[in-house]
Amino acid sequence: MVGAGFTPGENKTYFPFFSDFRGGNVTALRVGESAALGSVFLLALVGNIWGICLLARQQRLSAANYLILNLFCADLLFITAIPFIAIVRWTETWMLGDVICHMLFYVMTLSGTVVIVSLSAVSLERVISIARLHHTAFRRRKLLAAALLIWGFAAIVTLPLCCFFTVVQLPSVTGEEIQICTLDWPSHAGEIVWDVTYAVVVFLIPGIIIVISYSKILQAYPNPCGFTE
Repeated sequence: MVGAGFTPGENKTYFPFFSDFRGGNVTALRVGESAALGSVFLLALVGNIWGICLLARQQRLSAANYLILNLFCADLLFITAIPFIAIVRWTETWMLGDVICHMLFYVMTLSGTVVIVSLSAVSLERVISIARLHHTAFRRRKLLAAALLIWGFAAIVTLPLCCFFTVVQLPSVTGEEIQICTLDWPSHAGEIVWDVTYAVVVFLIPGIIIVISYSKILQAYPNPCGFTE
């Protein structure tokens, strides 16, 4: 969700969560934007709750289903940010306080990280199950421990976003002081180190795991749909 940038100093741009529709005569566009955000929120809410209910009806959940349940929970956590973002789109200033500023993008990134890591874990579980030709049996404690490990890892790796998202006062185009919630790194070097580490640990490594896992599945079952020439 892209907002307008601010450049109070040289070569420094902030991300404020504001709408791209700014100025006069944009009420209809903002109403449409809010309607789109509301639709995404409701569809995601209903879809994920429905998925959780379907899994809850099963008497015994497999390891993959536990991980899929993790995905549903992460999606629900992600959409909790939508109402706050919708408010900022209309107010064009940050009025939600320091705590929500620290937590908003942190929660979004945390849930996204959980989704990516869970998908790689699902791919690994599928490979193990196929290699053993049956669903791998894991005790519930181990599955809960794996889920907690995923959430704990995501919480730690995204923690800098919680620390460095903060409320900043900046001059607006009209010259008045406004408040924005933005990411303000204490050093450029620290930002680069975190960006590279996060990209490798959360995107590159899980992506490689997913590609290798499903490649092995395709090698084991080169014609999964049963088509014949």
